Amino acid sequence: MNAYAQLFEPVKIGKLTLKNRFAMAPMGPLGLSDPDGGFNQRGIEYYTARAQGGVGLIITGVTFVENEIEGHGISNLPCPTLNPVHFVRTGKEMTERIHAYDARIFLQLSGGFGRVTVPTNLGEHPPVAPSPIPHRWLDKTCRELTKDEIHTIVKKFGDAAYNALRAGFDGVQIHAVHEGYLIDQFAIAFFNQRTDEYGGSLENRLRFAREIVEEIKQRCGQDFPVAMRYSLKSFIKDWREGALPGEDFVEKGRDIPEGIEAAKLLVAFGYDALDVDVGSYDAWWWSHPPMYQEKGLYVPYAKIIKDVVSVPVLCAGRMDNPKLAVKAVRQGACDIVSLGRPLLADESYVNKLRAGKLQEIRPCLSCQEGCMGRIQEYSALNCAVNPLAARETVAALRQVAPGQSKKVLIIGGGVAGCEAARVLALRGHQPEIWEQGDALGGNLLPGGVPDFKEDDHALIHWYEYTLNQLGVTVRLNETASAQNVSESQADAIIVATGSRARVLDLGGKVLTAADVLLGKADPGQKVLVIGGGLVGCELSVWLARSGKQVTLVEMEGHLLALNAPLCHANLEMLERLVPFSGVQALTSAQVVKATDRGAVVKVAGQEQEIAADSIVLAVGYQSENTLYATLRQDWPDIHLIGDARKVSNIMYAIWDAFELASHL
Repeated sequence: MNAYAQLFEPVKIGKLTLKNRFAMAPMGPLGLSDPDGGFNQRGIEYYTARAQGGVGLIITGVTFVENEIEGHGISNLPCPTLNPVHFVRTGKEMTERIHAYDARIFLQLSGGFGRVTVPTNLGEHPPVAPSPIPHRWLDKTCRELTKDEIHTIVKKFGDAAYNALRAGFDGVQIHAVHEGYLIDQFAIAFFNQRTDEYGGSLENRLRFAREIVEEIKQRCGQDFPVAMRYSLKSFIKDWREGALPGEDFVEKGRDIPEGIEAAKLLVAFGYDALDVDVGSYDAWWWSHPPMYQEKGLYVPYAKIIKDVVSVPVLCAGRMDNPKLAVKAVRQGACDIVSLGRPLLADESYVNKLRAGKLQEIRPCLSCQEGCMGRIQEYSALNCAVNPLAARETVAALRQVAPGQSKKVLIIGGGVAGCEAARVLALRGHQPEIWEQGDALGGNLLPGGVPDFKEDDHALIHWYEYTLNQLGVTVRLNETASAQNVSESQADAIIVATGSRARVLDLGGKVLTAADVLLGKADPGQKVLVIGGGLVGCELSVWLARSGKQVTLVEMEGHLLALNAPLCHANLEMLERLVPFSGVQALTSAQVVKATDRGAVVKVAGQEQEIAADSIVLAVGYQSENTLYATLRQDWPDIHLIGDARKVSNIMYAIWDAFELASHL
């Protein structure tokens, strides 16, 4: 623990003292509010669990200060001005519980999304912006806000902050001169084409942000902390076009020199802390970094700001590696380390780190399947690897009754089998895993080989450690059959035999993606990959970065048309990484046959031969459930989960297993 002791020192924001240097980063609280704009019980339990887990400061996700100028779908998100009495009542219940753990909590207040408003939340309301500019997602031009509307929003910020103060919140964070939300659109000249006092010079473009903090301080007092979510650089190439890491481009949003001046102005206006990142919704793989981004990607930008301002700097962005986090603090890049998705994956991250129990920390995969992906598609905040996230009470595990413990045989040691065993053991059952291979992990073993997928292997190691701590028997190199299963004396059977790669008969030798990833087959220097889904694209990028000449062939009209990541930030970054990495991608194309020199490929109706040392298949998987078909008639208590039931992703393998094992 001495290595990380600095992370557990007290730190101040204004006159407010935090017990340690960890903050819970703001994440959209979809599903955590009620129809009157307050926090529902699920939301209260969710935030309280993170306080119980040891974090010093919780920053809630977005709460809107108004719902008329820019309409929002209540009850998607809390709103402290919709029904103030109700908001104060529910907020007070939450803050009192959080304070019991000596944690502090800020309410994040938003003036609106403007041109980046989620289309499903617009309803009949036209999108608004500082000027008539294109909407991010829709083929619409935004309506320019009037000065009276700006003044109304500013007044609503004061009302919202005052209600937060009444409800026991320790401060507020303004959302934001960050990521291209409404107030940031005012701050960026590319979006702000006004000629009144809210446009033109940098100070004028920041006038909206200035009036907000002045209003809040006037209403709540100078000692009430007001932080700002702040992006130093936008990474905007053009409308709806973002830049990749390492790409040479001309910044059309906010660039670093102006970003430094803006930060100085914000502090001069009265903001008590800056929560620093980079990016925009036009380049949102920076603001919501997938696994393809480096860990700690915001640290260099936070350091730039830390060197020029006198207030505390918060830094998030894949900061789950404690060595990286403590280094950032020691080198003066930030004062506070923010953890967002890592606290979805494991709400007790901070307490486990403080106790030196790093092996117990469940890793975040940066897959964004359960968080950003589900927020976009289903307006629900969850976590792929932690089915209890945002369901802490409603899905809480129940112990089996005395004398009701079952011996449960789990056939298959992929993530579905491991999660089922973990949950069963926690509830008091006696699970036993039979895995025909020599290691747990299933398809995560090849899937986690690329350096940007390292956390897949970390999840395997977490399961290995956790199952060992729970005393779960794991039998490796054990092939299940009807005979030895019948001899197992199990009370129940869970079949989690996973999936196998689909193969194509091309009249020649082909390799599977798994064999190449695991080093069982050498693809040579020139590689032709068939299949432009998630596996094929990640494999192609990894091979190209390893110095291979890669051609990627996809039958559909574009990459990731099938088997794509749910989160659009992951999808769009990976889609752009393929050509950026030097991969030649052929879409609407089909491999006809293998040849001695490579393969014949049909593109736009024309056949051509492409030279290749190997042909690697990444054309999907099919369920492996033959054993289940053999056993199901003889076992009354038998269950099929994970890919063996339906080929999907890590999230649904874990969630299926959790659901079944919770009720067995």
